[in-house]
Amino acid sequence: MADRAFYRVGVIGTGMISGTYIDTMAKRFDIIRVEAIADRHIEKARKAAEKYGARACTIDDLLADESIDIVVNLTPPAAHEELITRILNAGKHAYTEKCFALDLATARRMSALADAKGLYLGTAPDTFLSGWAQTARQIIDSGRLGTITSFAMVGNRDNDRMLGAMDYMNKPGGGVILDYSVYYLTMLINLLGPVKRVSCNIKAPYPTHVNKFELSPRFGQVIDTPNESQFYSVLELEGGVTGTMSINSDSVFFDQTYFAIYGSRGILYLGCPDWFNGSVSLYENTYDFSKADRPERVKIDIPFGYNVDSRGVGVADMAYAIRDGREMRASKERACHVLDVQECMVKSHEQNGVYVDVGTTCARSMPLSIPKENEESSLT
Repeated sequence: MADRAFYRVGVIGTGMISGTYIDTMAKRFDIIRVEAIADRHIEKARKAAEKYGARACTIDDLLADESIDIVVNLTPPAAHEELITRILNAGKHAYTEKCFALDLATARRMSALADAKGLYLGTAPDTFLSGWAQTARQIIDSGRLGTITSFAMVGNRDNDRMLGAMDYMNKPGGGVILDYSVYYLTMLINLLGPVKRVSCNIKAPYPTHVNKFELSPRFGQVIDTPNESQFYSVLELEGGVTGTMSINSDSVFFDQTYFAIYGSRGILYLGCPDWFNGSVSLYENTYDFSKADRPERVKIDIPFGYNVDSRGVGVADMAYAIRDGREMRASKERACHVLDVQECMVKSHEQNGVYVDVGTTCARSMPLSIPKENEESSLT
């Protein structure tokens, strides 16, 4: 397959996130071409297809199309198991929006099916391929921070508005653990490696909300909001480093992240794992106490690409991986490990916060290379 010029992509689902995905895939990579767009509502598929010069079709027609190589699944989490299974059984590589599955057992079944059929199965998030995240990875791998001693990740959301705007967040898979911690865990694993054990406390203090999203047909009404909205956790990594991760969705605004990695020679401050745009700054242990009260926090230049919303870059990486016969970066193995950690968080909470050992592991993804001139970072 080394001489393959490009791979034909079909998309299932035309919801809120689909525009960013299709824009990235259609306009930024020669290795993939968006050929078909499907949705349960064919008019939505036609509208999206017309914009991108693709063809609209039903899901059945897309899966029956032998010219389609990769199917990108952008449906809500509850539909993932059925659709991904159908995609793989149709003999096509599959890439899915998060969350990968609603539980680890399901994820393992889908992974085993992909392996049995010799197909690739990848999953969002791919924000760890952002320029700022790859810059952070380069700094960590260079040893510039010295020995990594701990980390702290704190995130927030505003459920007062989000739960009215995104109804899927009130259904299975839409809670803060499956829907949101996946970004933080994926980023952490890519930077520092897999998780060995975890302790966690989870809260769901508000079973209902008043819908405050003005564009919702249920604006002003009381809606059921049963999912967890907060968690506070301690994670020990396989490499021995221990740190904290917490998210509070009962806050204001959203994504006001605090993310720091502490080392013996410096502290690295990072962006929000949910976003491609972000910054990296560094306190280095080179200051003189006799001349300054505190160290200088220096903003680091970002030499890598993908610094604007590039959701879908993981699909392009999958295509290169298929062509070159290598592992893809947004891999099912990493996704299974993240799901395992999330399930262990729930088990820990159910056992009053005791440490729970994580049974799976995964490798850190291969880093990107620095781009030449105006090119994006290389995925090859």
